[in-house]
Amino acid sequence: MAGSIVTRPPERKDIDMQDKMPLAIVSDIACPWCFIGKTRLETALARRGLTERFAITWLPYELNPEMPEQGMDRTQYLDSKFGPGKRKEIELRLSEAALESGVTFNWAKVTKSVNTRMAHMLVAAASTVQRGGDMTSALFKAYWQDGRDVGDLETLVQIAVEQGFDEQAARDELANDELRETVIGLENHAREVGVTGVPFFIIDGKLAVSGAQPPDVWDQVFQQVLSAQQPEMPQF
Repeated sequence: MAGSIVTRPPERKDIDMQDKMPLAIVSDIACPWCFIGKTRLETALARRGLTERFAITWLPYELNPEMPEQGMDRTQYLDSKFGPGKRKEIELRLSEAALESGVTFNWAKVTKSVNTRMAHMLVAAASTVQRGGDMTSALFKAYWQDGRDVGDLETLVQIAVEQGFDEQAARDELANDELRETVIGLENHAREVGVTGVPFFIIDGKLAVSGAQPPDVWDQVFQQVLSAQQPEMPQF
């Protein structure tokens, strides 16, 4: 993978990773349930005082790998995938789940369904300096709340700069063929080991959790994974 795009050193809390339990999250920026699932997980971690107990790694998954690079009109996309006139119904269901989870969607601003390949590349690059979570949060907000086109190169560069990264280094990462192939390889591996939908969570390489589970479910998961050994899952 190409060099770091960070312009400031990571905070100390991000350096002491060896004592933390790994938690891999397979997700897509274009997945609203991934945004909800992220927030629910963070709520559960904070509630149990476990925020610093886990080392979270963000792994790529494209719900729509055949999405044109320029994206497409969101209503047209949803009509083609779920049937004509389904957008309001889908967004209502998501809004209800989001409200109880502390997530806000600004549907009026989300006018385009996007190709997320470059967004995943940006997260992967940021992850090399333990900033993958920060970049993922910024991208979720940019797309679902601010209506920004996170499939657009210039938009992604701007988001990277807003997160404290060097502009030219960000451009270099987003043009990096090796990084692109790394992301594609991780996506393919996720499918090979049985990930068919996101969000998908793997805790300590042993316990898998599928879907945007509420904090109460996470409480049970944490109790199980912290107290018992589980059969090994395929490693990412």
